[in-house]
Amino acid sequence: MIKTAQNRNLHHAKKAKKDEFYTQLSDIETELKHYREHFKGKVVYCNCDDPTVSKFFHYFAYNFKFLGLKKLITSCYKSLEKDLFSRNDSERAIWLEYDGEFEENIPDLQTVGIKHFKSDGDFRNQECIELLKQADIVATNPPFSLFREYVKQLIEYDKKFIIIGNQNAITYKEIFKWNKENKLWMGYTSNGRDKLFNVRGDYAQELVETKKEGSAYRIVDGVIKGRLGNAAWFTNLDIAKRHEELILYKKYTPEEYPKYDNYDAININKTKEIPADYSGAMGVPISFLDKHNPEQFEIIKFRKGDDDKDLSINGKCPYFRILIKNKKL
Repeated sequence: MIKTAQNRNLHHAKKAKKDEFYTQLSDIETELKHYREHFKGKVVYCNCDDPTVSKFFHYFAYNFKFLGLKKLITSCYKSLEKDLFSRNDSERAIWLEYDGEFEENIPDLQTVGIKHFKSDGDFRNQECIELLKQADIVATNPPFSLFREYVKQLIEYDKKFIIIGNQNAITYKEIFKWNKENKLWMGYTSNGRDKLFNVRGDYAQELVETKKEGSAYRIVDGVIKGRLGNAAWFTNLDIAKRHEELILYKKYTPEEYPKYDNYDAININKTKEIPADYSGAMGVPISFLDKHNPEQFEIIKFRKGDDDKDLSINGKCPYFRILIKNKKL
């Protein structure tokens, strides 16, 4: 879902229709194939997903037996219309649970049994929290505008998760803290990979009329897809990628790696340029987190120098930097 400006309430996000992007099945399949061993015997909860349109529900329902799931629970915020561009204006929110009785088929929702919330289906309501307590793993695309609050809830209830967010969420104070403490990290799919989303009809038309094709949207088989180049996967499930060491080949020279004015660390513009022989602190781009191996590097802090001002070189601030150290040296 697209981030809206400082929305702090899901009801407001509902009205801001550009906060509604629907994850494609292909992107879900590309990421979740790396987590198969985590799902066996587990209860999966998709708590921002209308089962009538959600590709997360589609993926887990169709692969229920293959993954060896115990149960699938899906809930959504006031959306009952079977339409990709649902306006979420139904009077009642819904949820359902599925135990795999329709082998290798997408279950008929009426047969499974749609249930109604007394509340509006907001993930923070007690009804949704009671469902969350049953879950082992949460997988969904939460509202970007509520990402901090959403992740905070998952951590407070000690849940495993695989979710989509804005890559720049790592710059949020709370999210960075949890990353530094190894409570969350980037998922498997490279953050440089383009992500396309299904969008509502009226917003699709607005994209064509006001935005640039290729940057804001793409047309695939005649269908307008919203494009987000900065969408990323976040998880706290262990994956092989997290244990891959970054191959370092460059040598440190003072000329190529200037130091900051307000912190004893060198500046590095690209992750691939991290020197193999430097044992001190280094400032790297936030894209480094896509390659971070906690056994190889220690995360020290984010963005600020000793004076609590942004890191600077000769009085100028580079892009946001994460300060790290090589633990192998």
